[in-house]
Amino acid sequence: MNRKKFLTIAGIAVAAGGAYYISTDKSNFTRADIKGTPAEKFPLLPDERTILYLASLAPSGHNTQPWLVKYIKPFHWIVGTDKNKWLPAVDPNQRETILSIGAFIQTLEYAAGSLGYNCQFNVIAATNQDENIIEVQLVKAARVVKYDTQKIKNRRTVRSGYLADPFKKEIVDFMRNGEPDYFHFFPNTAKEHLWLNEQTIEANRIQSYRDAAQSELANWIRFSRKDAAQHLDGLTLASMEVEGIPAWYLRNFYDKKDVMKKSFREQSIEKVVQQVSKSAGWLLITSKDNSIATLLETGKKMQRLFLKVRDKGIAIHPMTQVLEEATTSRVLNQSIGISDNVQFILRTGYVKNYPLPVSLRRPVDWFVHT
Repeated sequence: MNRKKFLTIAGIAVAAGGAYYISTDKSNFTRADIKGTPAEKFPLLPDERTILYLASLAPSGHNTQPWLVKYIKPFHWIVGTDKNKWLPAVDPNQRETILSIGAFIQTLEYAAGSLGYNCQFNVIAATNQDENIIEVQLVKAARVVKYDTQKIKNRRTVRSGYLADPFKKEIVDFMRNGEPDYFHFFPNTAKEHLWLNEQTIEANRIQSYRDAAQSELANWIRFSRKDAAQHLDGLTLASMEVEGIPAWYLRNFYDKKDVMKKSFREQSIEKVVQQVSKSAGWLLITSKDNSIATLLETGKKMQRLFLKVRDKGIAIHPMTQVLEEATTSRVLNQSIGISDNVQFILRTGYVKNYPLPVSLRRPVDWFVHT
């Protein structure tokens, strides 16, 4: 933030007797502010609408929500990707997009089970760029494991407030969920942890000054309440955990072009430095190959983890920049001693106070079509 400019603006606001402040955005727009959605345009059954909305609470890069659902008939859909929601600058091969679809599928399966449905899946995509990814049919069943959907509603990415307290072995085992071949934990005392800290900072520095990536980020930041309410996706100030006077300043005086300025880039890098300085460690999720079926399953693994850690007071912050930048990604495996494909790099740790979810979600009718 340009302190001189901010103080000048603040001084004008005070001198005007607060009239200017009253006319501006005074609070961040959050999920709780979504009081209703446009009239339902698609003839979904109530259970279908509930299941698909819960599925849409899955995480995605820049909160683009890249899923698209083609309606075949009741409880028979094809889940695919919306090319308008891709991130070609940081995810040119749509690897992260398919992982996000996997998280969506896992959430859908849990949501369906909560209402008494079993899911039958059939992967139909040949490449990551195919629009149609996986066919889904829901079948009412007498015996279904009921899932607590409050866990889906409460899931959120936490970026700050991490403690450096170490995880005990039972917590690491809990997070690995009996799959040590796919979950690799590096505590904050390990040399690999220090390397990941340093390389995460470096990858963010590279990405911040790579104009294509920075411009892509700018397109997904929703500074104002109006912009956030219009799109119901992307990165809001609330989801980036910017509050108080800094948030008021950004809401009212920042737009896309400001993201490209050196001051914004440097502040973003400094934020990453602060973030990686506190955690219990890094948790990496790997896979044996990069096939579509494997990426979908890996996305499901990540979401299963994400949905269960809140009860333990554990936060997760996906930080994927090391994988997205060639300079850092090509030395990753050798540097941390892992031969398999790294798909997720997750900063994790305890937090004292677990905040409520604030990231926005588009209504179901926006991503379902025939």
